Amino acid sequence: MKSNMILLVFLVASMLTFGQDLTDAQRAQLDKIVTQDVPKDAPGAAVGIVKNGKIIYTKYAGYANIEDSLQIGNMSRFNIASNGKQFTAFAILTLAEKGKLSLEDDIRKYFPNLYKNIKQPIKIKQLLNHSSGIRDVYRLWSLQGYTWWKQQFSNADAMKLLQKQEALNFAPGSKFLYSNSNYILLAEIVEKVTGTSFVAYTNQMFKKLDMPNTSFVDDFTNIKGQIARPYFNFDTWKTYDWTCNVHGDGNLFTTLEDQLQWEKTIQSLESDYFSKEILAKSQKILENTTIDSYGYGLEFDEYKNEKYRYHAGATGAWKAITARFDDENFSVVTMINTGKIMQMMQAMQLADVLLGKSEEKADFAIVPASVGAKVSTQDILGLYRTDSGYIMEFEEHDGKLYMIRSGRNDIELLREADNIFHQWNDKAFKQEFTKNSDGVMQITAYYPTVAPFTLTRIESDLSKFDRTLLNGSFQNSETDTFFTIKHKEDNTYEITLGNRKLEGLLLYENEMMANNYNLSFEKDATGNINEILVSSGRIQNVRYKRK
Repeated sequence: MKSNMILLVFLVASMLTFGQDLTDAQRAQLDKIVTQDVPKDAPGAAVGIVKNGKIIYTKYAGYANIEDSLQIGNMSRFNIASNGKQFTAFAILTLAEKGKLSLEDDIRKYFPNLYKNIKQPIKIKQLLNHSSGIRDVYRLWSLQGYTWWKQQFSNADAMKLLQKQEALNFAPGSKFLYSNSNYILLAEIVEKVTGTSFVAYTNQMFKKLDMPNTSFVDDFTNIKGQIARPYFNFDTWKTYDWTCNVHGDGNLFTTLEDQLQWEKTIQSLESDYFSKEILAKSQKILENTTIDSYGYGLEFDEYKNEKYRYHAGATGAWKAITARFDDENFSVVTMINTGKIMQMMQAMQLADVLLGKSEEKADFAIVPASVGAKVSTQDILGLYRTDSGYIMEFEEHDGKLYMIRSGRNDIELLREADNIFHQWNDKAFKQEFTKNSDGVMQITAYYPTVAPFTLTRIESDLSKFDRTLLNGSFQNSETDTFFTIKHKEDNTYEITLGNRKLEGLLLYENEMMANNYNLSFEKDATGNINEILVSSGRIQNVRYKRK
């Protein structure tokens, strides 16, 4: 009787396990997706899927080290960059659960020299969900003229720069703006509270999580294991040395096996060392906050009407993403060491196979609904901008229409209908020109993998503006940088930022664009311009005063 009962239990368990397995057709689809951008003798990816607490798929493709002919395998360690933020957040949660800190603590409790003139509290929980308003150190280094990944910056360098900041991007808790500085500060808080290094504390945490090949890096000369080296392809595959010591915000080296172990842990909520409560909490939005798109190192979104949690990471050619679909209880993990593969696109294609939505169309328009009134090339020339500040410019050269975007090559556009164009080498990227309710020309851009977005043409009367008012030198003490502005002709300016030359373009009487920077200004009571606020993505309103 006892043996029959054991056999019955085994059969039931086997049936449940079999129900979780992939079909041959699904496995073939997944293999095709993983390998589609991995040519012969090239870097590639490590991919895995966990469903209901069980690993149901793994695939390794490409080389970890081309020079040594070392293929990617289960011991290959990738830098998963910002995907490591979830573990920094988990470290904070472990200390909060032990009563060592509170998420409501003001960070000045640990760093009294930070933001002395900011009266509002800047809470730990606001670091966790990027609502602190603290500027991103990488963008500040860029403003200073540094290419950060060519330096050997450390957390101490980041803290030194943050201690010089007098202002925030916005009032703490008032909005969301992603900033790596938040998670660097969280790592530093762990050190303050534990009296040990962040790397040492999290190494013990990873050991307890059964993730022995995972570690943050605070010394690039001491990275151990079989590293999947990063590669870009410029006619030939080229790698580079990693020399960054900044950590907490990323710089986490790990294997696919370790990451799949973590997925099994959070799906089952079972651990010998960590409570179900803390494991479950790590996968939720923070309490008592208005931010509902970001939690403990995780973003929250929908894909084809499926809710999911995820975080992507990218630093150079290293890329990674973990995407967790709650309703079907599966996770997709992908880690990449090549510039050819887009991690988000790959992860969603893999998820489509499990969701049965490979043939399902995107839940947004990918082409214009209809053809509108005809527009001539002359009708659409000029600068266009989104509400968030992204700019496109359209110019005509030798009878051809070109789209110009900062940081990208100029692209010729071909007409396909009266008011619809497409990129010459990518017909799927379409541009629809119409007029808005105010009669101003606008462009709506369409692409299969991105929801449509609209830019409106900038139209302003600058005929009465004295363009020489902006001439001169301006300085910022928070970054020890200065720039000079010199009017050239019409609405263009030459801007010298350190040893860099930028092209400035006056948009309005109070705003200018210079490469990726937005400059805003106002006349004072005497009619002069003595202050300029510089913004660029994750840094806002950096104040420069006339020298």
